[in-house]
Amino acid sequence: MQVYIVTASINPLENLSILENCSPMDAKILIIDEGDESVRKLNEKLLSNVPHEYYGPRERAKWFKDRFGKSYQKYLKLIPEKCHAEVSFGFLRACENGATVILEVDDDVTLSSGFIEAHVDNLFSENGVTVNASGKWYNTIENLDLNVSQKIFPRGHPYDPACRSEDYVWTDNGGSCVVNMGLWSGQPDLDALTILYYGGLNGKCAIESRGYKREKIILGKGTYFGLCSMNTSFLPKIVPAFYQLYMNFNNIDRFDDIWSGVFLKKIADHLGDRLCLGKPSGTHAKRSRSIFKDLQKEINGLEMNEHLWKICDAAELAAKSYADCYLELADHLDKNLEKLVRLPENVRFWQVQIENMRKWVDVTDKIS
Repeated sequence: MQVYIVTASINPLENLSILENCSPMDAKILIIDEGDESVRKLNEKLLSNVPHEYYGPRERAKWFKDRFGKSYQKYLKLIPEKCHAEVSFGFLRACENGATVILEVDDDVTLSSGFIEAHVDNLFSENGVTVNASGKWYNTIENLDLNVSQKIFPRGHPYDPACRSEDYVWTDNGGSCVVNMGLWSGQPDLDALTILYYGGLNGKCAIESRGYKREKIILGKGTYFGLCSMNTSFLPKIVPAFYQLYMNFNNIDRFDDIWSGVFLKKIADHLGDRLCLGKPSGTHAKRSRSIFKDLQKEINGLEMNEHLWKICDAAELAAKSYADCYLELADHLDKNLEKLVRLPENVRFWQVQIENMRKWVDVTDKIS
């Protein structure tokens, strides 16, 4: 089994150096960076016994040019610079190299022994329980053992009270999955408003997780969740529908994984595939930063976040592949922009996203 670990980072990767000792599986790291040679020199020491490759702006440009010739620039623009959504490029390389499983890990998530094996088990085993939500959203933090008693919701979970009702029906239905989202010890994945409310001026608040409650929760058909990509594994078959949307653009950021997860859940439900969450728990050692900067990045996407999932949920899909369903969903979004966008300046944001979704399918077709 070939596991490709994708990380977008401009930092030394101490968290991944543990792979030398903790995984018997065939693992390779794809580092999506900005080409800083001093940081790469540090990573060469940290990862000296773990197979790895670097893909900064120069290497990414060469990759697209080698495959698309004179037209490479329009495809290269799919991948932003200095933005978490750069991980999309790693997905392409992992697919092209014949990955069995792709695992995305942020550079501030500490891995534990058996980390990769736990992801693989959740993907391929027939275990698990299934949750269906009457409000169509499952609160992933419900599966964490927190140090507070209040209801806490993750980044990307709509604020609509119906979506926060936590009216769930549980069944003992298990099954294999195409995506597994691991959870967190330490700092959960919270939005800036929540962190600010709980006093986290430095980007970290007093809310902490001691780990997950259930090892594998499968999201029932029609039930969405905040898909955080900091500790997530998936099968290559979904990549044509799992482009991480182009962020740090038009004053909108930090919704690339959330909105990409909504699109993917809609399509997987249609195709009869499952998504799950639970183990493994990575320790999220979040770095200090200004919560007000994060709030500025998120605020322009919050209103759209309340509407986007409803528009996707209403889409009628007929195609039989991830790529073709993704194109159908792009067309559906294009026809429903007036329901999604209230501010004129955000029309261009979604026009670019939809255009990029279509180009992404072109690229995945090229390497398939």
